[in-house]
Parts: sequence; C-alpha cells; structure tokens
Amino acid sequence: MEFNHKSVLLEETIEQLKVKPNGIYVDGTLGGAGHAARVCEQLFAMGRFIGIDQDRAAIAAAEDRLRPYRDITTIIHSNYCSMVLEVNKLGIRQVDGIVLDLGVSSYQLDNAQRGFTYREDVPLDMRMDQRQAQTAKDIVNGYSENDLYRIIRDYGEDRFAKNIAKHIARARQENTIETTGQLIEIIKAAIPMKVRAAGGHPAKKTFQAIRIELNQELEVLRESLDGMIDLLGDQGRICIITFHSLEDRIVKTIFRRNENPCTCPPDFPVCVCGKQSKGKVVTRKPILPNEEEICANKRSKSAKLRVFERKIE
Repeated sequence: MEFNHKSVLLEETIEQLKVKPNGIYVDGTLGGAGHAARVCEQLFAMGRFIGIDQDRAAIAAAEDRLRPYRDITTIIHSNYCSMVLEVNKLGIRQVDGIVLDLGVSSYQLDNAQRGFTYREDVPLDMRMDQRQAQTAKDIVNGYSENDLYRIIRDYGEDRFAKNIAKHIARARQENTIETTGQLIEIIKAAIPMKVRAAGGHPAKKTFQAIRIELNQELEVLRESLDGMIDLLGDQGRICIITFHSLEDRIVKTIFRRNENPCTCPPDFPVCVCGKQSKGKVVTRKPILPNEEEICANKRSKSAKLRVFERKIE
C-alpha cells in the first residue's frame, strides 16, 4: 500500500513558520513529507532540512518525495523525543523552525494491517514504530480492569469507560482478544443501543485511548516540548498541530509557561524567582482549518495549530 497522507493546515503552518532561505528546519513527524516538501521548496543551497519519523513506511515515502532536495535534507528513523539529541549529533545547536503534526497518518489508519482501524477485522497492533515489542493486544489482554478504565476515561474521554473496561476484562477470561473485530463487538455490547445509534463509531474513543497509551503519545509530548523550544534560535518558531483536547491542552500549557515562567506570588512587587521568558505565544487562540479544508479532508475537523516564537535576549 502506498504511503498517502494529506497534510492538515499546510498553508497556515508554512506561513507561520516564516521560512528563512538559509535556515535550518526540523519536522519531528515527517509522515509523507507534505509540510517538509513545502519547506524545502523555499530553502536555498545553504539551508538545511531534518526530518524525523518513527514509522519506516513514512521514512521510505518521505525519502522518495524529498529526492529533489537530497543535498539539503537529512532523514532520521527515530521518535521526535530524540530530536535534540539527533540534531546535536549533526553538529547543530540551534534551528530556525520546528514542525510537529501529531495526527495519525492516513496511511496508518487506512492500512488495515497496522491494526489502527475499527473498520476491518485485523490483528490488534497500533504500533507507530514497528520496532516496538508491545502491541495493542498486550494492553487489551494484559492491563488490569482499573488501568483500562483509566486510559479509556482519560485518553478516550468516553463516558462509558467503566463499562467498556468491565466488558473487556470479562471477555478476555473466556478467550484472548486477538483482533480489532473482537474488540469492537465487546465495546458495542458495553454501550447502550440508543447512544450507538446517535453517535459516531462506538469504538473510536477506546481505540484512540489504546493507541495513545501504547505509543506514549502524551508523555512524549509533555517531556519533549521544553527541549524543542530550547533548540530554537532567536525568532525561531515551533508550529504544533494537535487533533484532540488532551494534546492541545499540553501544548497550550507548556507554551504559556515558556512565555511566562515566573513562579513568584502575584502580590510580589518584583520577580525574585529569576525565571526568564523564552519567547512569546504567537497564537492566543489556535488556528483552525477552514470549511473548504474540512470538506476536502474530514480528518482535519479537530485539528488545531499553535505557534511559539523563541526570543533570546
């Protein structure tokens, strides 16, 4: 299957990145290189582009798409949590811009064999990096009922989380849950019929929760963001596209803290903590896709773009 992914908020991201022709840019979620190709188009021979992705299929697709720019590109098979380390290995201490598109690629969702889909009956997998040993099957069959409840409630934000966890725990006592189809039937049985008839796919939120847990998506974001902001040079920008409220909240909170890190009580006349601002939040409100983009790509509907600009005194 060909790696195909429609980049969300493409024009808006490129505009916010303010690409300098001789700058150094990093895409931590390279995917099919949609954002990357647009950045590379604007770079001169002295510019540099570094693309990072944990999915080998994405790496292969990006290498093909970025072939015209191979003299200025470096592609790395890794998770963006290693961005600072990987960029430093190349002898680079500061970059001019960073892009993160935190959505699951269309390829991963549509390629049934990757086990992300709730539209076909395939083995439970959901690994973004196939070098990883643990799969979704291990979580579904190995986590305690209480831990399943916690991740479905917190990461799936599903109001039937407790009942879904109870049904999973009961079903796996009979037989190991091996496939997406088996899991979907269990989830359906845990959700009232009238709710299933009114809402979207009943398994969507649980599948999202398991995927986030398996790939440690929120922890990686939370633990990497400060380091990425530190990697930016003066007036360098980081553009992050999120697809659900949990990610967006993390980005919003960390951006604000980097803009105003002071921990002094509000009634102190002067700052004594000594923590200095690292820059400014460019997007007071997130940039959202327009109606045209949502019509053309329904997966863009929940996307939000937030931007932070580094300021070095």
